[in-house]
Amino acid sequence: MKIAFHGAARTVTGSKHLLTLKNGKKVLLDCGMFQGMGKDTDALNRHFGFDPLNVDVMILSHAHIDHSGLIPKLVKEGFKGKIFCTPATRELTNTLLEDSAEIQEDDVKYDNKKRAMQGLPYLKPLYTVEDAKKCMEHFAEADYGVWFDVTEGVQAMFTDAGHIIGSACVHIKVKENGKETRLTFSGDIGRYRDAILKSPENFPQADYLIMESTYGNSLHDQHVTTPDILLQWIEKACLQKKGKLIMPAFSVGRTQELLYALNQLEVENRLPELPYYVDSPLSVEATEIVKKYPHYFNKTIQRIMQSDADPFSFTGLKYIKSVEQSKLLNFQNGPLVIISASGMADAGRVKHHISNNIENSRNTIVLTGYCEPNSLGGRLMRGAKEVGIFGVEHQVNAEIGSIRSMSAHGDYEDMSQWLACQDPRQVKQLFLVHGEYEVQQDFQRRLVRKGFLDVQVPEQHSETGLP
Repeated sequence: MKIAFHGAARTVTGSKHLLTLKNGKKVLLDCGMFQGMGKDTDALNRHFGFDPLNVDVMILSHAHIDHSGLIPKLVKEGFKGKIFCTPATRELTNTLLEDSAEIQEDDVKYDNKKRAMQGLPYLKPLYTVEDAKKCMEHFAEADYGVWFDVTEGVQAMFTDAGHIIGSACVHIKVKENGKETRLTFSGDIGRYRDAILKSPENFPQADYLIMESTYGNSLHDQHVTTPDILLQWIEKACLQKKGKLIMPAFSVGRTQELLYALNQLEVENRLPELPYYVDSPLSVEATEIVKKYPHYFNKTIQRIMQSDADPFSFTGLKYIKSVEQSKLLNFQNGPLVIISASGMADAGRVKHHISNNIENSRNTIVLTGYCEPNSLGGRLMRGAKEVGIFGVEHQVNAEIGSIRSMSAHGDYEDMSQWLACQDPRQVKQLFLVHGEYEVQQDFQRRLVRKGFLDVQVPEQHSETGLP
């Protein structure tokens, strides 16, 4: 068996790992889109590094676009097999992929107007809404904890990764020439003290591990709770400065965590009376899907739901659906709170809100999770004094902040706890993916000290054989 790493290799997005068996069968783990990679993003997403026609089957860890976002392109270019995932992942992916296609079609229309004036050839989106709908015909569901047949000689099982609703770690058994090889792919590892979800589950011993490493050299702040930090920003931005608080947030996971924290503040009679807007049709739809899977919630929130039927709602919350309603927010001077996608601020309505409000010093922009360094959110977090948005340079006069405690990715202690069920001496090789290279090198050294004998950080499109 061989493993080729075609995405999230020494970078955080674009998860794609291809297993090639001795019988020629090919199994793809994730098919994610690169995001926030600056000018290189489009080129990275145009070329898989393999022929989709030759891939027999795919297994999807979870719905986030950096893990699922190129599935419509995969099918469009010839993939004909099944795509296995959990029921919640299937439902969320359907919603996210159609939204991704709509964004691409809108972006291409905008770009092509400029290209027409410059006499340049027109661009095409990676895929259309119709492509996104068509690819869903390939999806097949599997529940946590059940082994299922993938292809000849291959079985797989999902365990709860605790990252977002439906997220899974993928465990694979491959039988070749009378020998069984056990491989685990972590997907994205959640946190053991998540506000909403259950903790990541223990899993069977693996011979080989493919493991994410996003926060492989850092710890999340555990001393102050998310509601407390959120309240501090609301008081500063809205009550003291009388301005807008704009929070870019991923539609799946982060938005629901923000709503839950705001709900908690209301339950404790600490929520300031302000208008709170969720300006993202996708976030609205995703929140409704999340509510359908309360059995994935942890015991704390399940107890709360016995007296509070909707822990994601509170006084003052308004959902914005139409573009016209979204534009009207530009004419409100505050104080108010806007939660809008995308989390890295590189696409979606939040990009327009930042463009319209970033030059006003009364306003505040708070990033609520990981941002690729080259994304708009990443540049703001690094302290950029000027940023280009929609081709226009803007002075950064608004206050920029971040809430590090909200990441859905585990820190190095969470990831170490996830690994605690494994005997390091039985793991022949551990491959670190989904992380910045310097972070991965730090985590690599940490894992070697924990007794893992062979820890690799593969390069993009590299391939390695498993004995």
